[in-house]
Amino acid sequence: MNTQKSHYILIMLFLLFFSRAFGQDSVMTYVSLEQARLEPYRMQVTYSKTSHVIFPSPIRYVDLGSELLVANKAEPIGNVLRVKSVVRDFEEETNFSVITEDGKFYSFDVFYSSYPDVLSYDLVKMQRTIESQYTTDVLFEDLKGSSSSLTDLIMENLHRKSRKTVKHIAAKSFGIQFSVRALHVNDNKFYFTLQVVNSSNVAYDIELINFKIVDKKNLKRTVVQDKLLEPIRVYSPMTSAIHNSSITAVYLLEQFTLLKDQVLEIEILERNGGRHQKVQLENTELINAKLINSLNFKTN
Repeated sequence: MNTQKSHYILIMLFLLFFSRAFGQDSVMTYVSLEQARLEPYRMQVTYSKTSHVIFPSPIRYVDLGSELLVANKAEPIGNVLRVKSVVRDFEEETNFSVITEDGKFYSFDVFYSSYPDVLSYDLVKMQRTIESQYTTDVLFEDLKGSSSSLTDLIMENLHRKSRKTVKHIAAKSFGIQFSVRALHVNDNKFYFTLQVVNSSNVAYDIELINFKIVDKKNLKRTVVQDKLLEPIRVYSPMTSAIHNSSITAVYLLEQFTLLKDQVLEIEILERNGGRHQKVQLENTELINAKLINSLNFKTN
């Protein structure tokens, strides 16, 4: 009888131990949403004065948490937000959020103060290690899942380094040379590095840059027959090249290839002038675009 009771006790202890161990494993599968918490900035606003927040990139979206606040961009400067209280002495805490063109999401907790300690906030000066606690990346639909911050970082580096990877894709006349300096590919997107060199004494003001897919058999075609490609992003857009100077820009396009009888034509038009330039790329140049990847692309 004692032996049976001992066996019974051992079985119960085993089942109890097993149930606790299994229960602990089940608890471990849950992850608290607190781990995804984004720390908000804290700022004060008032009724009689306007607060300004300077962002590192142009503002794309603003969402106010209540009708206690009013906010708008300081045009034509796209990266400065003006914030003000609509009513005096509100007691409750409110908030607002901002998304910028570089894909950063900012969150702010707002309090009323008759005499704010600070009226201007410059987020550009903040170190990235500190800023990362208060911002996060968002994925814009036009990038189709690509990281906006990584995309902008790639474009910035390509613009700064401006290493020539494409040869002999250039046009020159009237003291203006227009060329494709480099062509890179990453995450199903092309990065075109374009350059204008103005060796004349007359400024070259740029009205438009077109990317077109053109049929070789109909080079003397109408505009309707062209397939225009719209850039997704532009880093350092080309606007004007003063006399005896050069400018560079990086254009981001969705990845594509050409049919046998097609070429890619890139055309630059001068504003109020006739020094238009155009270059053409074959399918060979596209498929030989230099690959950017995390193993060999340095950000420093």
